[in-house]
Amino acid sequence: MLRAGVDLGGTKIQTVIVDPLNRRLGEDRRPTPTKGGPDGVVDAIAESVRAAASNAGVELSEIVGVGIGSPGQIDVEAGTVANAGNLPRWTDPFPLAGALTKRLGISTALGNDVQVAVNAEVRLGAGRHYNSLLGVFCGTGVGGGVVIGNEIWLGKGAAGEIGHVVVEAEGGPPCSCGKTGCMEAYAGRAAMETEARRLKKSGKKTALFKIMKKKKRTRVTSGVWAKALKKDDKVTKKLINRAVWALGQGIGSSVNLLDVDAVIIGGGLGIRLGQPFVNDIESAMTSRLLKPANPPRVVLAELGDYGGALGAALLVEEIAAAEQVPELAASMPEPATVIAPPEEARASAPGSDAADAAVEAPAAKVAARRIAPAKKAPAPTKKAPATKKAPATISPAKRTVVTQANPAASTPAAKAPAAKSPARKAPAKKAAAGSGVAGTRKAATSPAPKAGAPSRTRKAAAKPPARKVTPVRPQPDPSPPTTPS
Repeated sequence: MLRAGVDLGGTKIQTVIVDPLNRRLGEDRRPTPTKGGPDGVVDAIAESVRAAASNAGVELSEIVGVGIGSPGQIDVEAGTVANAGNLPRWTDPFPLAGALTKRLGISTALGNDVQVAVNAEVRLGAGRHYNSLLGVFCGTGVGGGVVIGNEIWLGKGAAGEIGHVVVEAEGGPPCSCGKTGCMEAYAGRAAMETEARRLKKSGKKTALFKIMKKKKRTRVTSGVWAKALKKDDKVTKKLINRAVWALGQGIGSSVNLLDVDAVIIGGGLGIRLGQPFVNDIESAMTSRLLKPANPPRVVLAELGDYGGALGAALLVEEIAAAEQVPELAASMPEPATVIAPPEEARASAPGSDAADAAVEAPAAKVAARRIAPAKKAPAPTKKAPATKKAPATISPAKRTVVTQANPAASTPAAKAPAAKSPARKAPAKKAAAGSGVAGTRKAATSPAPKAGAPSRTRKAAAKPPARKVTPVRPQPDPSPPTTPS
């Protein structure tokens, strides 16, 4: 069964049609409407999905669901989006999921735009090598996502808003959130354009707006910034250096708090400016670290402009879990990714199959949904013969890619001495091998939670409920998607 994923941004709508192995079959990209309010945006999304399906050579009836990664405040259960400041006249809650379903006749799932993009990088891209990371995506605004212990941290629903970390408490520029001095007010593309227009009005010369008109754009897009930078435009260099400073301040402070293994830089602006931009951010960040001798890796998002749309398509796996779509559940290559599932899905989702998880390729990291706190298996009462000590028989095939073992999947030691039979020996180290990252990095394990302890996290990958299916070994697209020009 096929899925559609929509990355709804302040300047563009990117849609992909993917198969069960997350391979892109067709796509569409168009500007986000600046007029018409939420209804105008929904109309544009519907047309984009139809165009992507046509480009893939499939009918809408073959698509089991549409996932949307949207800016603003997302109410997953209500299917609404509110306070999407970078979208036209979008303040009050609007039923985006219901409106699109009505237009297309296809089930729709919603998620935060940056969180779904970070989730895609965790499962399919640069984040699959790390146990904890911070995603920072620079586009019209600056969004973020936090992964701790291989889980996406949601908090009370607003976690990861790194763009609103304050980098200049007094005298900073105004932010779209209504406050001043936020990182987004320096490094968000909309704020950068506002400052560029102010400088031009004050008499500074810049090629930014000539390039914008030549490209037939109504706003200064990421491609316009990249082209002006290549022309050594002074205003462009000044504003990008200003953005790098702010990103370094905000990311450095966040790393001091979280101590993550890696920072992934993505978003339209991050992808267009590429590795030199990432290198500059890393230098600015390191100067703020309490432990600069042991910094996190700072890497460029591997999925390029497609990260948000691919992450949105992964949301449709939740539809398979919640609505019990047998064809989709049976064809899923790995457990479903759930950013914020409905209560019935949370209650009924089983843990992942540890034996199958062990043979998964590192290109798709699997994390079992926690149903109950991990417990040690009871130590056996009899000792093994003295002539030969039997080590705890936790087979290497049970789990090698996650740091917490599922209690349902662990196998207690057979006839091992009580002192030699720990209930769980999840590997303490994980290799960071793979393309896109120089060398390897070892990630620390996350301790098992205490029994009964509440959790505000969602697993980056969780298995669909009520259907035991043998996962198919994933075969991701062998080459990372390229950024469209």
